Amino acid sequence: MTTNQTNTQIVATIGPSSKEVSTLIAMFEAGLSIARLNFSWGTRDEHRTYVAAIQMAAGQANVSAPIIQDLSGPRVQTGAGHTLDSDMTVITDKDICDIQALADLNIEYVALSFVKDVDDIAQLRRHLADARSTSKVIAKIERPEALQNLDDIIAAADGIMIARGDLGDAVPYATLPFIKKDILRRCNAANTPAIVATDMLSSMVDHDKPSRADVSDIAHAVLDGASATMLSNETATGAHPVKAVEVMRTVVDEAGRHTKCSVNYF
Repeated sequence: MTTNQTNTQIVATIGPSSKEVSTLIAMFEAGLSIARLNFSWGTRDEHRTYVAAIQMAAGQANVSAPIIQDLSGPRVQTGAGHTLDSDMTVITDKDICDIQALADLNIEYVALSFVKDVDDIAQLRRHLADARSTSKVIAKIERPEALQNLDDIIAAADGIMIARGDLGDAVPYATLPFIKKDILRRCNAANTPAIVATDMLSSMVDHDKPSRADVSDIAHAVLDGASATMLSNETATGAHPVKAVEVMRTVVDEAGRHTKCSVNYF
C-alpha cells in the first residue's frame, strides 16, 4: 500500500470536526496517512458520507487514503464513556450490520474490538467474506486475554492496534507503557504493522498547542517501533483537527530521525 510519508504513518479519526472536504484536504496536506471511522458513534449514513468526503479529498490532494472501519464491539456507551459487556460476543449483531452496510465501499481495513484470540479473527474474516468485503483485519489489543494469546493474534491479523484506553483499564496502569513496548517489539519481529492509539495528543482537543507530555508520548511510540500513531477526539470532535495532524507529523518525523527501527506500513 502506498503512503503519503516515508516515516511513521498518522491515523486520524473522522467526525463532525473533520468531515468537510476542505478540512480533509488540509489534513492530508499536513501529513494524514489513514482515515479512521469510529463506529461507536454516528450513524451508518453519516459514515458513508465521511467515506465519500475522504475519497474526494484524497483525490484532490493526490494522495492515497486507506480507511479503517473500527467496529464498536461488545461495549455499552455510558455518556462520554463506555463499559465492556463481557456477556456479549466479541462480534455483535451491530458489528455485522455495520460491516454489511459499508461492504460495497471497499474499505481497506476493519478493526475488531476486544479481541480475545485467533478464533475471533477467523469469525470476522467469515463475516467479511459473507458480505463480499475484501477488507483486511486489524486486531485491537485491549483485554488481558489478548495479551495471553498475543503472538497467535499477531500472526493471524493483518495489523494490530494497541488501544491503550480500554487496555489501560484492564491492566495495572504503571505496566501499560511496558506492555505497549512489548507488543511493538513482537509486532516488529513478526513484520506486522502496529498502531499506538488513545490520548496521544489529548492536550489539543481544545488547545492549538501540545503538552510536553503528549509530545514525549508520541516520540516514544515512534522510538519503540510504532508503524502508526492515532488521533481520536483530537480530529473527530476537537477544535483543531488540521493543527493536530500537523503537530503529530512534526513530532513523528523528528522522532524518526532518532531511531533505526524499520517501519512496517499499513
